[in-house]
Formats: sequence, structure tokens, C-alpha cells
Amino acid sequence: MPDELTHFNAQGQAHMVDVGDKASTKRVAIACGSIRMQATTLEKILQGNHKKGDVLGIARIAGIMASKRTADLIPLCHPLALTHVDVALTPQTDPPSIDCTVTAETHGQTGVEMEALTAVQITLLTIYDMCKAVDKGMIMENIHLLHKSGGKSGNWSSIK
Repeated sequence: MPDELTHFNAQGQAHMVDVGDKASTKRVAIACGSIRMQATTLEKILQGNHKKGDVLGIARIAGIMASKRTADLIPLCHPLALTHVDVALTPQTDPPSIDCTVTAETHGQTGVEMEALTAVQITLLTIYDMCKAVDKGMIMENIHLLHKSGGKSGNWSSIK
């Protein structure tokens, strides 16, 4: 594990990391998180009778769109040509919640961890936005990187 922060130069100033000499490899990142809610909120989402429309479908599209705009949101991220983004939403009844898992892929010189994490956050925020009129107490939690592969540092996984 590196012992220094890579987004600072020798003078301690923030900078974009130079990836120009790095090899292009297949990069994959998987991130996840969840949003807890009242059982009645989950029921409305699953029945599809929410007055704002298909909550999960709209949230899925928002996550994909966010992954493509990560470099616009995170100042020192490189813009990436994503080759695939999958947003999986899984409802849970105990506790009432929706789990979100995002897989982001590219073939390039830097990883896609930030794109996967951004997509999770925006997917969950979209669910919150669409349902806040009936449930302001929703809680987004446990948002983290599950796995990354590719590049010089190789594979990393929190999956046991």
C-alpha cells in the first residue's frame, strides 16, 4: 500500500496525477451501499404506484449518468471512457431497504473506483429525492468499494 497521498506534488500542492506513462489495462471496480426506509415507502416503490414514476428505473439511469460525469464532480479525477456500467438494485424487507451495487469498467490508464462509488451515491440520492415527500428519515449507509482489478496495483477486494 502506498505511504503517500498521490494527489499532492513535492511542494504539497494539489495536482492531477500523471497517468500518461501507465499501461492501458482492463479496469473494473465494484462498489455498493444501501438506503434504509419505512416499510410503506419500500412498498410504494415496489408496487410502482409512486406518483413520481418508476423510482428504481430512474435511479438506475441517474447512477449510470453520474458515473459518466465523475470527472466533472471530483476535481482531480481523470475523465474516463467507460466501457460498461451496471447498476443493480435489490430490495430488502428486513430492514426495509434497497441495496445498490455498481460495476464500472474501462480499458485505460487509471482505475474506475471513483466512477463506481459516485454512481452508488447518486443512485441512492435519487431514490431519496423521489421518496422524500413520504419518508424524510431514509438513511444512506455502508457505501464502500467492494473490489477493484487492473493496473499496476492489481486486484483488491473486501469480499471474503
